[in-house]
Amino acid sequence: MTNRTAVFKWRAYFSDRSTLVWLLLMLLTVVSRGLGRGMIENIAHARIGILILAFVKVRYIGLEFMELRNAPKATRAAFEGWVFVVGGALIILCTR
Repeated sequence: MTNRTAVFKWRAYFSDRSTLVWLLLMLLTVVSRGLGRGMIENIAHARIGILILAFVKVRYIGLEFMELRNAPKATRAAFEGWVFVVGGALIILCTR
């Protein structure tokens, strides 16, 4: 296998949207674990950061892997609204 062939295979592998979203989800998981392990000294800010990252991940999972990106507008709007309302409510409850 030549170097050119290896580059072609990597490029083909990472051009898939699902793979890139999966890598982003893994990165967000590492960041949220870091927040939970004391990356930020203020525990309230860490909680809020973890919740925000969790709902960003929920949104990406819904849009990409549950195929809501191409769903009817009402279904997608209901999902996006749910993420916003429930995520916002949990953040508000967490700050009290």
